[in-house]
Amino acid sequence: MKGLISDLNKAFDNKVRLGIMAVLLTKNKSDFNELKTTLEVTDGNLASHLKALEKEQYIEVVKRFVGRKPNTQYLVTKLGKTEFQKHLNALETLISSNNK
Repeated sequence: MKGLISDLNKAFDNKVRLGIMAVLLTKNKSDFNELKTTLEVTDGNLASHLKALEKEQYIEVVKRFVGRKPNTQYLVTKLGKTEFQKHLNALETLISSNNK
């Protein structure tokens, strides 16, 4: 059992980070406000989790202007996709091993 748990990625332990990755993988990209609304979190909470995922290089941040307004887009990196899929696989293995 210990081996199954050790395959889980600590970066995705938090439900907000899990939600960020799920949204970004299904939509390809999202801006801050869209993530905030979708996940129903505060600015500070979302910002701290985005920063943690960026630090791990699981997401990429693209800052630009739309008209005169700043717009920050978030995208999942190749590494982020790979690591998130490994995490999901580990969860599936853990669940299926307990159903035997």
